[in-house]
Amino acid sequence: MTDLTPPAKRPANPRFSSGPCAKIPGFTLNHLADAPLGRSHRAAVGKAKLQEAIDLTREILGVPADYRIGIVPGSDTGAVEMAMWTMLGARPVEMLAWESFGEGWVTDAVKQLKLDATVKKAPYGQIVDLATVDFDADVVFTWNGTTSGVRVPNGDAIPANRQGLTICDATSAAFAMDLPWDKLDVTTFSWQKVLGGEGAHGMLILSPRAVERLETYTPAWPLPKIFRLTSKGKLIDGIFLGETINTPSMLAVEDYLVALKWAKSVGGLKGLIARAEANARTVWDFCAANPWIANLAEDPATASTTSVCLKFTDPRITDGAAFAKAVAKRLEKAGVAYDVGAYRDAPPGLRIWCGSTVETADVAALMPWIAHAFEAEIAALAQAA
Repeated sequence: MTDLTPPAKRPANPRFSSGPCAKIPGFTLNHLADAPLGRSHRAAVGKAKLQEAIDLTREILGVPADYRIGIVPGSDTGAVEMAMWTMLGARPVEMLAWESFGEGWVTDAVKQLKLDATVKKAPYGQIVDLATVDFDADVVFTWNGTTSGVRVPNGDAIPANRQGLTICDATSAAFAMDLPWDKLDVTTFSWQKVLGGEGAHGMLILSPRAVERLETYTPAWPLPKIFRLTSKGKLIDGIFLGETINTPSMLAVEDYLVALKWAKSVGGLKGLIARAEANARTVWDFCAANPWIANLAEDPATASTTSVCLKFTDPRITDGAAFAKAVAKRLEKAGVAYDVGAYRDAPPGLRIWCGSTVETADVAALMPWIAHAFEAEIAALAQAA
């Protein structure tokens, strides 16, 4: 008979949600005591905080000095939409999708902007063959599929002499993966992913080529105020100097600053990447040791190190969705893992956030609990049969 005794060790932090993600280790609300609450974001103190957030972002991510970094509304979604609505339509477009958010960008380009775009898709667990992509077109893609657990392995397929712009949704990659800035013209992410910041704010990073597009191209459609990045044919510089388009939360800004300073303390980008890779490797090793569970990513070279998606492969499971939901519910009820069910549009399974704010010891402690929940559900199936 299978031993269903719960594991003795528990994760110290059971927060493995893929967004909003775990706060930095040791976080308390006291970290935010320096937030200039009740002050205008346009006052000197507010502008200084916003500029510091931009400067630290540049420093930690290694963003080139001639790239612009702006804080924009609407989280990563707002940043991607802003780029698409202001830049697409000047030349042919290729839309790449291998997960639900990429599918959303396809919908916006084809159905909302009504562009005659070439659409290339891959099923969950795979990515599009980048060798088939025409980078003389504007190309929109996600670097890391938060809902599918796959990522672009590197920027080698993107030519340096491309004619089109690359517009990259990097929200679950920034601060955990090495982004090749010379291959990316527009890069977006939100604070709520790898650094565990609060929601609602997005980051928009523009190469000189992207700025040139903005200043030389006027879309055929009207732009709402919240999307406008130029005035009289020139980039609105203030957006990239801390003068945000709409009112930011200074509490959230302070939280982002705290996370950025923590990132520096653990070795900057190299340290953050190492933490995420160690976390993901812990899950991968667990999958390798247990034949009833596998990484949704089919090619190890494209397996995500942040949003690690898993599928149950045991032939005794006849209803994968119900089984995965029951396992996730057991883990939450035990207080060892919150919000680890697969994304609603993804194949049934689990999704374990392994980003840089998660401690490897907590990931290691979670693995026996997954095995325990699996065995308990298998036993329940046998009893019901």
